[in-house]
Amino acid sequence: MKKRAVLILCFVLLFSSPVFAQTTYTVQRGDSIWKIAVRHQVGMSEIIAANPQIKNPNLIYPGQKITIPSVPTTSQENEVARLVNAERAKAGLPALKINWQLSRVARYKSADMAERGYFSHYSPTYGTPFHMMENFGLRFSAAGENIAYGQRTPAEVMRDWMNSPGHRNNIMSRSYTEIGVGLAKNKNGVCYWTQMFMKPM
Repeated sequence: MKKRAVLILCFVLLFSSPVFAQTTYTVQRGDSIWKIAVRHQVGMSEIIAANPQIKNPNLIYPGQKITIPSVPTTSQENEVARLVNAERAKAGLPALKINWQLSRVARYKSADMAERGYFSHYSPTYGTPFHMMENFGLRFSAAGENIAYGQRTPAEVMRDWMNSPGHRNNIMSRSYTEIGVGLAKNKNGVCYWTQMFMKPM
């Protein structure tokens, strides 16, 4: 099976749709779509898409029932993050915190590559990783991305990344404090992996 891995090196600023499972939530006094999204760790756009009956997302009312799509986090994504922190621990480096918003972006990037059949840091849908992160509402002083495809397990993709100096540098960088991991498969079952790293502003 064809396997590839590509990295994008640390970028430091000089100045500072998938199918989801669903649950039902009752709007409380003081709620907004943004507050509900953060509480449930899901994107606002996913909540809005799951609730076509809400004509104006800025107008929701206590007692209103809305559908909350569940983020399909996989055990493989969590295992990649665990393996990253295990490697960092061996080198005496602090663990990276899993950022659910960054994981969401990484998952969209992997899905985009799998669905559109490309393998590149530049997405025809989202642009560069940095523009993509910013457009999803993330603000950072440092950011980076590793991508790979064809590897079937977290151990396999991590081995390939760690055996590549550039990818390893991203994984072991002191410039980052947070990580997001995304996995998607194309129609043939080929895995597309994305690691995104950042240090929030």
